[in-house]
Amino acid sequence: MPVQIIMTEGLASKVEAQKAHAEISQVFLDLHQISNNSFMLPNIIGEVVFVEEGLTFSGKATSSIAIVELRVPSFTFGTQQQKDEFVQKATDIILRATSGKLSKEHVWVNAVYAVDGLWGIAGKAYSNEELGQAIQTAAAI
Repeated sequence: MPVQIIMTEGLASKVEAQKAHAEISQVFLDLHQISNNSFMLPNIIGEVVFVEEGLTFSGKATSSIAIVELRVPSFTFGTQQQKDEFVQKATDIILRATSGKLSKEHVWVNAVYAVDGLWGIAGKAYSNEELGQAIQTAAAI
């Protein structure tokens, strides 16, 4: 499940950004109780993208920002409580990573849901049902 962090350059060091990505990935795994799932763990992937200062915007004006975006199957985050907790924890992680250079009003968190049957891993297009079964039957590592 791709985890992408997009932020204005200069808000966090490369090391802090790497740490934030790992922590946000762990929050996702923990919320779904799949932290040691041998199918899921290698499929938590992603990137941190630094955007040149002056090329990030809020309210039509240049502004320092951070965006956390997940691309996940449509059955992910089955409860509002999971959504609330993920957004709060991801925001807190970004705020720590940026060491006070960013206010929480300039952190956005969202999820983009994949179309059922179009979640591709290792050349196989999984349906939601197949993906759920693969996760449930995977042995913990």
